[in-house]
Amino acid sequence: MHKVQPIDTNLLAHNHNLTLEIQRRVDQLSAINTVAAVVSQSLDLNVTLQTALDAVLSVIDVEASGISLIDEQTNELVMRAQRGWKNDFVTTPMRIPMGHGMSGYVIAANEVIVTSDVSKDPRLIVPAVGEENIQAMAMAPMHARGKVIGILSVLSYEPYVFDEQEIAVLRAIADQVGLALDNARLYEATRSQQSRLHTVLQSTADAIISTDAQGTVNLINQAAERLFDLRSNQVIGQPLFTIALPIELRDGLAEAFAADMPGGFDVLLSSGRFLSAVISPVLVAFDGTPQQNGWVIVLQDISHIKEAERARLQFIQTAAHDLRNPLGVTLSALTMLQRSWKEPTATDREVFSIAMRGVNRMQDLIDDLLHLEKLESGVDFALIPFDIGELLQNAVQDFGPTLEQRNQQFLLQIAPLLPMVTGDARWLSRALANLLSNAHKYTPDGGLITLYAYADDESLTVAVQDNGAGIPPDAQARLFERFYRARHTENQVKGTGLGLAIVKSVMEKHHGRIEVQSAPGEGSLFKMILPLQPLDV
Repeated sequence: MHKVQPIDTNLLAHNHNLTLEIQRRVDQLSAINTVAAVVSQSLDLNVTLQTALDAVLSVIDVEASGISLIDEQTNELVMRAQRGWKNDFVTTPMRIPMGHGMSGYVIAANEVIVTSDVSKDPRLIVPAVGEENIQAMAMAPMHARGKVIGILSVLSYEPYVFDEQEIAVLRAIADQVGLALDNARLYEATRSQQSRLHTVLQSTADAIISTDAQGTVNLINQAAERLFDLRSNQVIGQPLFTIALPIELRDGLAEAFAADMPGGFDVLLSSGRFLSAVISPVLVAFDGTPQQNGWVIVLQDISHIKEAERARLQFIQTAAHDLRNPLGVTLSALTMLQRSWKEPTATDREVFSIAMRGVNRMQDLIDDLLHLEKLESGVDFALIPFDIGELLQNAVQDFGPTLEQRNQQFLLQIAPLLPMVTGDARWLSRALANLLSNAHKYTPDGGLITLYAYADDESLTVAVQDNGAGIPPDAQARLFERFYRARHTENQVKGTGLGLAIVKSVMEKHHGRIEVQSAPGEGSLFKMILPLQPLDV
């Protein structure tokens, strides 16, 4: 017969307390996991806040909790959610200036702060919180991306002592919530930006079509739908070149994509409309390296601009024609007057010379204005491959007699086997003639003018250098403006002030550029730099 051992009540009590402690730890871990699960699945800011408050109150035996977030724009800590408080601090948010009160200590120390009898704590700066009669409070900083973004608080209306495990749970939940809130903020900001972008895309008057890297349409705005009589639900997901775009536009886009050189081009449709197209790559960074992820095509109806250009050109041509008639009459009258003079005085000759110079200058001005307007309007402007070497030789032959009048020397430094250039040979010839004419005017008698031509893999350079007086630095920035003439030359050298403006426009039409290098007393060097790849008008 076995003897019954007496029950050890101390052991039972110890086991019971251990069971309760284990259950408490399990509940704490469960609360942390609950918060982690919810915040990882929801990007709703309010859901995240309320879940965190419920979780922390389920494992810390206090009555209330709250979350305040830092508002970086106002530099304040703002109450965003609360549970169990007597007063409402969220509808009209409680705002505490950064660095002030108990929250200021939490953020500055970046640690959990525990206080008892909050109403008597000297760090309390919000009287309404004092009216809550809070006996104990713990405040934990919430972190995201290495910085404090807010504070998670728990509070008791009865005396309460927070143990280390509760503080650890509070800290863990605070950081979980901090990360979730940061993600929610980023999500809301992204949604807001997407909404604004959608509004801009749909309200702009420009037609916009975007594709992915394979050329499949993934966006078309309302302006594009109206312009081409399309419906977004019919074209999104379709290859770009299968949707009902005008054949002229499709050809232009196909040529641009085939050349792998998207940019801009203008196209005349069979309907009489002019469209301007700009194609831009969509770049996305992968491992720090930008990679093309699609295309954005912006189309603008510029028919009214082309009509305005035609009207402007027609007006200037008419005005030039109307001006030429009286100029012709004036020139004939002056010529007849000269022939009728038997013994003109010195004064007569001087007056006659002034009149002739004025008429000739007016004629040059009309011619240059017509050239500039024709160029900028694009009328009769064509880009085709041609031999730049032949153009240079022709320029040398045409310009030789002019140089001989002042005994100026002409030196050629033209590289052999220059590549073919895509451009308008007539306008490039005129631009070169303007540079040579300028060099002739500003180079002294017996001076030297040099014509250079050379190429590299990307561009061809045609340059004209003189050994004249040079150009002051303050004048160089305005050399290519219409009618601008440097002060030190305007009374010494004839000109309309349009020659270099024409050169600049010719270069812009060819997607090239004009550069100048000059210094007083050292002459000037003008460079026309032309790209060698095929161009779009």
